[in-house]
Amino acid sequence: MKNVLVIGSTGQIGSELTLKLRSIYNGNIVAGYIPGAEPKGELLETGPSAVVDITNAKQIAETISKYEIDTIYNLAALLSAVAEAKPQLAWKIGMDGLFNVLEVARESGCAVFTPSSIGVFGSNSPKDNTPQDTIRNPKTMYGVTKVSGELLSDYYFTRFGVDTRSVRFPGLISYVTPPGGGTTDYAVDIYYSAVKGETFECPIAAGTFMDMMYMPDALRAAIEIMEADASKFVHRNSFNVTAMSFDPEIITANIRKYIPELKVDYKVDPLRQAIADSWPNSLDDTCAREEWGWKPEYDLDRMTQDMITKLKERLV
Repeated sequence: MKNVLVIGSTGQIGSELTLKLRSIYNGNIVAGYIPGAEPKGELLETGPSAVVDITNAKQIAETISKYEIDTIYNLAALLSAVAEAKPQLAWKIGMDGLFNVLEVARESGCAVFTPSSIGVFGSNSPKDNTPQDTIRNPKTMYGVTKVSGELLSDYYFTRFGVDTRSVRFPGLISYVTPPGGGTTDYAVDIYYSAVKGETFECPIAAGTFMDMMYMPDALRAAIEIMEADASKFVHRNSFNVTAMSFDPEIITANIRKYIPELKVDYKVDPLRQAIADSWPNSLDDTCAREEWGWKPEYDLDRMTQDMITKLKERLV
């Protein structure tokens, strides 16, 4: 990678990934955004930015030409619960937008990273240690677009030679970007409540296990897969990656090691609970480890310590 376009640069992943890429590479790392979601602060000041609406293929192509882009990080998407409320928009962004990106990449010779998700799996998928290759039958629009995106990305590789790569992210936890409507976002909210001294209302039932990952590991995964030697790939779109699996009771107990006064009330959101129940308890990421050397650095306790420290600096 030399010159990179990050579409969705002001979102949950994009805001941190753009800055991480700029800290590593000396080329143009362009923050693509839509009007109303302009880059601010460090994101605006440390590199170029451009209006890039994923539904506008011409806009994508013009930006790629202007900055001589060789790699696209396509992060434009609606999160799971939001996508259920706006399924038509979720499809327009997730699929029509991806088609635009892949077409421009085919014409311009760009590599493309489009994150997938544990949301590709459904109730018929194995719940524990869900393997790389198994049934993918999601019952949400979010999951449908992610499965379709994996298939379309693989098609563009096999049919046109576009260098498409992807990982299936679990729930992502970060102290930088506030939660934005994901099913796993309770695992971000609970840290905010703990540090603020507020009672946390948990929308997910006790005993509901889901895979999770701390954002620094997620950023490494997104960068390392694009730097990996593709000759070793058996898979491309998309690799299981994981770091930890827990339920609300486990994360609560871990946080109470450092903030004993944390109080939690359960107020289960039926929509988010139904989505969570359809997802795996844990993933098997053997293929990512074997094919490009994936290995997480953060477990639950190390993440908790860092989250609390960073949020206290920001909020207290």
